[in-house]
Amino acid sequence: MSETTTSDWYSDETATFGDRVAAAREGQGLNQKELAKKLGIGLKTLEHWENDVAEPRANKLQMLSGVLNVSIPWLLTGEGQAPDDVLEEDPYDLSDVMTEMRVLRMQMSQAAERIGVLEKRLKTAISEQAA
Repeated sequence: MSETTTSDWYSDETATFGDRVAAAREGQGLNQKELAKKLGIGLKTLEHWENDVAEPRANKLQMLSGVLNVSIPWLLTGEGQAPDDVLEEDPYDLSDVMTEMRVLRMQMSQAAERIGVLEKRLKTAISEQAA
C-alpha cells in the first residue's frame, strides 16, 4: 500500500465544503489555529466547518473567502477560483512592488512632514491661549 500525501486526499469530484476549506487553508500555509484567529472564531468552530458538521454564516463565509484567497462559489460548490488558480499566476511583478514601495515611502515622508507642521501650529495655538 502506498503512502498518502497531503495532496492525495483532495479530489475536486468528491470534495465537500469542509474539504475545500481545509485544502485552501493548507494552500495558504496556515494551520487551523492560525486561520481561526484570523477569522476571529474559535478553533472548534473551524474544526466543525472542516469536518462538515457546520457551515459559516454569510459574513464569516465572506471573510473566509478573502483570507483564503478563493471565491465564495468555489468554497460552496467547487466551481470558481480555486487555490491552484491563485498559485499559477504571480500577481506581482517585482518592479511593480518596488515602485509601489517607493511611492508609499514618499507618501509616508510627506505625511510625517505634514504632521510636524501641524504639531508646531498646535503648540503655538496652545501657548497663545495660555498667555
